[in-house]
Amino acid sequence: MTALRLGTRGSLLARTQSGLVAAWLREHGQDVDIVLIKTTGDRLSELQQPIEGKGIFTKELDEALFEDRIDLAVHSMKDLPSELPPGLAIAAVPEREDARDVLVTREGGPLASLAPGARIGTGSPRRAGQIRALRPDVECVEARGNVDTRIRKLREGEWEAIVLARAGMKRLGRESEATQIFEVDQMIPAVAQGALAIVTRADRAIPALAALDHAETRAAVRCERAILRLLEGGCRAPIAAHAVARGERLDVAAAVMTLDGSRLLRARRDGASDGAEEIGSSVARELLDAGAAEIVAQARTSA
Repeated sequence: MTALRLGTRGSLLARTQSGLVAAWLREHGQDVDIVLIKTTGDRLSELQQPIEGKGIFTKELDEALFEDRIDLAVHSMKDLPSELPPGLAIAAVPEREDARDVLVTREGGPLASLAPGARIGTGSPRRAGQIRALRPDVECVEARGNVDTRIRKLREGEWEAIVLARAGMKRLGRESEATQIFEVDQMIPAVAQGALAIVTRADRAIPALAALDHAETRAAVRCERAILRLLEGGCRAPIAAHAVARGERLDVAAAVMTLDGSRLLRARRDGASDGAEEIGSSVARELLDAGAAEIVAQARTSA
């Protein structure tokens, strides 16, 4: 059997996630070779530069698929643009890891334990806006780098706390370092946070991937990505959405917030999971009617 060439970014988290997919495929009798590909986003991260633009973590992997240097690429779903380049498709969406955000503090306490003026490191406008809505008296400051880098800088005293995705912490075996898990009603996660996407060329079927596709996760992220698409938000937009599919039903919560947390628009819907994109579109329209477009535009201008 010919080995599938699995393309991945070279970060520890990306390699860990791709390793999980490779292990699942091998369990189903498919040989896999890992191909490391450095993306523009990786280069900017290494240089501690701002990360902006669509597809910054995916462009080079897309090119490798089109040039037949790899057969599939594994991504954190939240890194994918809301529309894939023509000719590519999401071939499988494995079961999602916990999508919630976590707080890691230097002193080991929750958000409520931080002193007024405490510095919280995050590179996410979505997290910053929701943190400030919960604690208007703290300061959210720019934080860049991978999970290990951010935790090291926290321990060195650069910030009093940081906010990270629980999924990444769990996959890296660092979950125990979290000092608070934010429930979804406190902080709605990023679109598709905790989910992986296996992308292939649309004209190439890979039968082994069918066993990895999780129908409930796929429905949930389709709903969330529909919200992002209609709100015209990129990876730096202050947009949050989290859907949960249970059998034939789907429930979604979404929000758009100003960077200082002074304005927070929320919307919620439920419905049949086979209408995931329609539910997402309905939520997006409700947010737009409430003024979301103005908030997203302001955030884009100030970024």
